[in-house]
Amino acid sequence: MRANLAGKWPTAERGHRRDAGPHTITADRARRESAVAVAAAPAKPPAARRLEAHPIAELVARRLAAGVLTLLVVSVVVFLATQVLPGNAAYAVLGRSANPVRLHALERQLHLDRGIFEQYWLWLSGLFTGRLGTSLANGQSLWALVQPRLVNSAVLVFVTGLIGSVAGVALGAVAALRKDSWFDHVTSVAALAVTALPEFVVAIALIILLATVVAHLLPAVSLLPPGTYAWSQPKLLILPVATLVIVIVPYIFRMMRAAMIEALESDYVEMARLKGVPEWQIVLAHALPNAIAPTIQVIGLNFLYLAGGVVVVEFVFNFPGIGQGLVFAVQNRDIPVIQFIVLVLAAFYVVMNIVTDVIALLATPRRRIAR
Repeated sequence: MRANLAGKWPTAERGHRRDAGPHTITADRARRESAVAVAAAPAKPPAARRLEAHPIAELVARRLAAGVLTLLVVSVVVFLATQVLPGNAAYAVLGRSANPVRLHALERQLHLDRGIFEQYWLWLSGLFTGRLGTSLANGQSLWALVQPRLVNSAVLVFVTGLIGSVAGVALGAVAALRKDSWFDHVTSVAALAVTALPEFVVAIALIILLATVVAHLLPAVSLLPPGTYAWSQPKLLILPVATLVIVIVPYIFRMMRAAMIEALESDYVEMARLKGVPEWQIVLAHALPNAIAPTIQVIGLNFLYLAGGVVVVEFVFNFPGIGQGLVFAVQNRDIPVIQFIVLVLAAFYVVMNIVTDVIALLATPRRRIAR
């Protein structure tokens, strides 16, 4: 009987394999070969694996490559746009004193008698080698003319961004914590109303209220003496900074409020409340870190907006910044100044996008860790 049972088991097993068919046998063989290949493959060191797959390094590399390509495209567009402007740059510089001899000499000096591709290469190579050229309006060195304006605009942008970011985040968090209260309703309506106002309207309203008609507390214009910078006279910064802060705070406030409400209504916050965690700890340790990441993206966008928004505000307050310099360069048809300022603004856009993405990634713990 044992012999019969011993003889039946292999027969049953063979019959089972016959019933399984060739596809099942092939799949089993493929799985075994795959397992053997995985086991035999050499494992990468942990340090090499972290270096290869780290999200921040990968993000920065991608953004830098895209940024260089963007600046190259912007340089081509800016150069071509200034070339198709009506009139002749040499004639615009000479004005009424232009005659054929002087006009031809200035065209040779400005390389206007060469082909457009050669002109572009001379301009682009000059940017890389530090030969920025001179202003067509006054003959001053381009860097000496633009550098003080760059510093003044940088002070205006970063002071505004810092104050506006802190105010927007704080107001949004308080409104979310007091959802559906009178404070929430008032701040939400006010933010929605301010977003409909352009910068020059806010600027003129502040001038009327604080500088001319209602009160005379602050100067109506921000005239800086030549050779001085914005931080030497902080009083002249108050109205321009206040104008831009009023414009950007509503966007940060609305995003922070929405993100904070979503975080406070999430499952992990509800679990923390069930565990008896104090409310202040829930807000600071659980809700705020998860609500700040999307708000950082909006803060970055507002910094980018400020780079263009300062043009109008600087012109209204006569503030000697890069925006006012760009307006004067367009009025005087000062092509080298226009090209350089626009390229600087494009570079600021690229750098600010990279910084914003990296900070937002660092603010999200589950995304900043290499997996």
